[in-house]
Amino acid sequence: MNLDKYKNEAIKKASEHKKYLEKLKQKKPKKLDEEMEEIHQNVFSKIDCLQCANCCKTTGPLVLDKDIERISKHLRMKPIEFIDQYLYKDEDNDWVFKQLPCPFLDHSNYCIIYEVRPKACKEYPHTNRKKFYQINNLTLKNTVICPAAFEVVELLMKSKRL
Repeated sequence: MNLDKYKNEAIKKASEHKKYLEKLKQKKPKKLDEEMEEIHQNVFSKIDCLQCANCCKTTGPLVLDKDIERISKHLRMKPIEFIDQYLYKDEDNDWVFKQLPCPFLDHSNYCIIYEVRPKACKEYPHTNRKKFYQINNLTLKNTVICPAAFEVVELLMKSKRL
């Protein structure tokens, strides 16, 4: 998978994607959630995240209190030990990982805490989220990071939704 190719293409098409996603937000098309789920499934049947893991290498997810509890229990650590070792508060006062790539990403692009990973990781790149039209800025940002997010937006635009 050529990440640079995807990134360059996403940057090149950013204004076109932005314009389309803004129109989508204004129109709020009926049955968009169902169509997004179908497009999402189609794209993820062809793209293998283990070949990429760019999200784990380049972006830090928000780590919620529930995530901290679940992950620290899994690692047999006290939550405060987990926080001290792996997290810091960012400028928005949210917990995020201290280091990138993610400290739980192994050399084969597997997540060693996959079954208890943060909610933000489970939902990434948010392309099958209900009311997809509400997350334009996040989607646009994700098209540069995630080849699947880029492909989802491209397929949505080809679907002639607007």
